[in-house]
Amino acid sequence: MAATEGLTSPDLPASARVGTPARRAGLALLLLPPMAWLVVAYLGSLAVLLVSAFWSTNSFTGAVVRNFTTDNLVRVFTDPVFRTATLRTVAVALTVTLICALLAVPLALYMAKIASPAVRLALVVAVTTPLWASYLVKAYAWRMMFAPDGPLSWATGHTPGYGLVATVVTLSYLWLPYMVIPVFAAFDRVPDALIDASSDLGASGLTTVRSVLAPLVFPGVVAGSIFTFSLSLGDYIAVQIVGGKTQLLGNIIYGQLVTANNQPLAAALSLIPLFAIVAYLLAMRRTGALETL
Repeated sequence: MAATEGLTSPDLPASARVGTPARRAGLALLLLPPMAWLVVAYLGSLAVLLVSAFWSTNSFTGAVVRNFTTDNLVRVFTDPVFRTATLRTVAVALTVTLICALLAVPLALYMAKIASPAVRLALVVAVTTPLWASYLVKAYAWRMMFAPDGPLSWATGHTPGYGLVATVVTLSYLWLPYMVIPVFAAFDRVPDALIDASSDLGASGLTTVRSVLAPLVFPGVVAGSIFTFSLSLGDYIAVQIVGGKTQLLGNIIYGQLVTANNQPLAAALSLIPLFAIVAYLLAMRRTGALETL
């Protein structure tokens, strides 16, 4: 027993814990498929995107001309239309993230710490129900809700119609489960003894939430916000269905790629949400929340 414990001790060097060369070779083969997928399919596609942003198109035939030029990047960062669309897209993504967080935190708290097991199960099923249906089905359902003669108009006598408000509401509905699930998991991991101890020491419920629960749950909120922000930033289908004349980066990129057949400009525009997501991740990293996930 002592010999076995010594072999598995975490104090041993990594080479000793891994084992024989044959075992290390087996581990290398096990990691080969995901590493190949990461390098070829993920990093490779991003490299192609970056390179093609420096190409151009023939104005007569529309064919891609593989000559180095920075015209696309200059146009992306100087054209007021693209600049306005970028600011609008980031604002929509941040708004959707904030709405999802405001809805998810109290709901997840109730599910994890207050609801009975039967109610908790029912709420988990209700929260994850949107994930079971097709994206298009859910988006078109909200198109019917916002229609001039739709259910919202029948019930309230008013509807905001198709536009920015409809886009934000639809995206919040679509991505809310991606916020609720990690926040619920974060609340569920908090020991009940901590909450009881805070109550025994005379802290009010609000103080317990602010001083005990919030620091422990914040990484879950950050994890959910990464999902909602990135998904909202790159979405182009919902805005086409319920956005009316609203232009976000996603449908502008789609239009350049499919309608205008300008692949290099679409690639250059695609760098904007990529940089925005990287900037958001760096901002979240500075909070220290990513280190505790």
